[in-house]
Amino acid sequence: MTPRTSPRRQYGVTLVELMIAMAIAVFLLGGLFMIVGNTKRTFIAQSGMAQLQDAERLAMTLIGDVIQQSGYFPDPTTNTAALLMPSGGVWANAGQGLTGTTGGAAPGDTITVRFVSASGDGTINCTGGTFGGAGTQLYTNVFSIDASGNLACSLNGAAAVPLVSGLQSLKVLYGVKTNFATNNGAVDSYMTSAQMAAANWQNVITVQVTLTFLNPMAGQPNQPATIPFTRTIAVMSQTGVRT
Repeated sequence: MTPRTSPRRQYGVTLVELMIAMAIAVFLLGGLFMIVGNTKRTFIAQSGMAQLQDAERLAMTLIGDVIQQSGYFPDPTTNTAALLMPSGGVWANAGQGLTGTTGGAAPGDTITVRFVSASGDGTINCTGGTFGGAGTQLYTNVFSIDASGNLACSLNGAAAVPLVSGLQSLKVLYGVKTNFATNNGAVDSYMTSAQMAAANWQNVITVQVTLTFLNPMAGQPNQPATIPFTRTIAVMSQTGVRT
């Protein structure tokens, strides 16, 4: 005869064990959320810095290409700078390709660049356009920082067009040759537009542009509120071999 056996007793999870399991789960979830949060913040910071670098390159390319062309005019065998770019208004000299204003605090300075384009010569104005008509076209490009923090340009007196966002100020220094004892085409003084005499505008060889951008990582440890970006741009009509 098979002996009777008593049924096995079923044991559940005690309250202490349940609390310990929950504590471990909360701890692991907290670590996971911290990793996800740090990854998200890193991604946002890297994305912001990448956008800032793209904005810096674009802004300097736009303003640099236009400044390089200042004073340019096509076909010097039949044209002269003085004829195509007369004096008057903000232009103290016939043939002058650069002028500007000094603004001090943000939004800072403005710089005005003029040159003459002919169809097919490849010159690009500050809005990215080229001239395709007959004869020649005088372009006057005025760069400034607008009230919304954009690098903006007004072309031939039209309303300013925003080009690049995220800026605080624009600072411009003009590299001028003032010592003509040697004919070396070298800059010996950097001046603001307020320091420039009328004759100096005819001898600008380089332009030093500083664009100050808002820092997308501002507020984080050791991060400044703004980041300046400086480039020295040669005026192509004033550079070359001197003999």
